[in-house]
Amino acid sequence: MVNLSTTYLGLELKNPVVPSSSPLMQKVVNLKRLEDAGAPAVVLHSLFEEQLLHDHAALDYYLAYGAESFAEARTYFPNLNKYNLGPDGYLEHIRKAKSAVGIPVIASLNGFSTGGWIEYARQIEQAGADALELNVYYIAADPALSSEEVEQMYLDLVRDVKTEVTLPVAVKLGHYFTSFANMARRLDHAGADALVLFNRFYQPDFDLEHLEIVPNLNLSNPYELRLRLRWVALLYGRLRADLAVTGGVHSAEDVVKGMMAGASVAMMTSALLEAGIDHLRVVLADLTRWVEEHEYHSIQQMRGSMSQRAVSQPAAFERANYMRVLRAFEQPVSREIAKR
Repeated sequence: MVNLSTTYLGLELKNPVVPSSSPLMQKVVNLKRLEDAGAPAVVLHSLFEEQLLHDHAALDYYLAYGAESFAEARTYFPNLNKYNLGPDGYLEHIRKAKSAVGIPVIASLNGFSTGGWIEYARQIEQAGADALELNVYYIAADPALSSEEVEQMYLDLVRDVKTEVTLPVAVKLGHYFTSFANMARRLDHAGADALVLFNRFYQPDFDLEHLEIVPNLNLSNPYELRLRLRWVALLYGRLRADLAVTGGVHSAEDVVKGMMAGASVAMMTSALLEAGIDHLRVVLADLTRWVEEHEYHSIQQMRGSMSQRAVSQPAAFERANYMRVLRAFEQPVSREIAKR
């Protein structure tokens, strides 16, 4: 019998496929269905910094302007009459979730600045959450803001949250940093217990007929996993913090790739939104089958086996591989030209 168990944020999980933050998490009945389908833990939908800082009138502005910048929006922010504005409902949702399921419940705060709203992390801990994911989503659109200042904002935020809670804290972030490896190390030193790679920055489109900015969301595809695999493989063994992949995980093979790169868990959202909660059963059955057929005994046995430190050609993750790919592409083109 293969052992699919893993450890993430100090939590013992029965397998590495964690359903992550999405609209599915807003209903307790869905959390229970996910647990029944084999989920080892769940990451709840996010509570936004703006919800904690502004009254209803001010929040209405944010809902009407630029809402598509946030990571879980399927369109603009939900209508005011349909969305829970206050923090009390989120705390109650955590309590209900903990009563309904026996798996770890990871809460999520979405924000980017330091300030009084961070104190709410302590209330999340008191409500019973097993861990906290800090979903940092920030577009540095101000030309006067330097990269150093942006990075410091992230570090200050992590340190401030860590002072509020004893919970393990994961940091979900994008890859738009000049030196991501250095940033990862600094977040590790700032106290992050895990790094979740990567947040997906959704981009608006242009409606040329009506000359309007159109909010648009495309769910992930397996191709997007490559960026995550590369950075997890580069960082594995260099940080104290756990690593998680999110974005592009659709199949058991995707999960295996994440583990071999060095991730502790592979987070799944788009596949569950597209195929339904029962898709998780299929992925876990396929994962068990793959591990058995390839004669692995456990997830731990394969973890990091394809990381940069483990492979025979570590340069494959860096610039040398880029040049090799280009040369390989040039060869058939040159042969085709020679035939003419």
